[in-house]
Amino acid sequence: MARLVAFVALCLLSVSLATATSNPFLVKGKCYCDTCRCGFETPATKYLAGSKVKVECKNRVTNKITYRTDGVTNSQGEYNILVKRDCGDDVCDVVLVESGDKTCNIPNAGRDRARVALTRNNGMTSDVRYANNMGFLSNEPLATCTQILQQYQLTEDQY
Repeated sequence: MARLVAFVALCLLSVSLATATSNPFLVKGKCYCDTCRCGFETPATKYLAGSKVKVECKNRVTNKITYRTDGVTNSQGEYNILVKRDCGDDVCDVVLVESGDKTCNIPNAGRDRARVALTRNNGMTSDVRYANNMGFLSNEPLATCTQILQQYQLTEDQY
């Protein structure tokens, strides 16, 4: 009887460990077109369908890629990428690969990647990870951008 109890306990332990380590992470974010070429999102920003992104993890010491998976944005410019394993101490980023709009396809330096923590050893209990929005620059700014950007200008009296 003791062997049976030990066997059942061992089976339950292995199932719980397998479940705990096999839950994938869901990385969520958006890709946008900076239609005014100002380096950030504005009311004129449009979100890009069909843009390609990737999650890429690298070893902190060797900088060698340890994990990679791809995703594509939906009609609202949103992506949902499953990462099938805990990436431990690796450094992981979501990176722009290709725009879904040929008139807005210049990766915006500084907004072309977003860091994500893909480990369960950090106190975060959710399997969902949110990445900062990433953007491409429009090949030509919209004619209305001057008026849009004026709302961001501050005078010395407004400080």
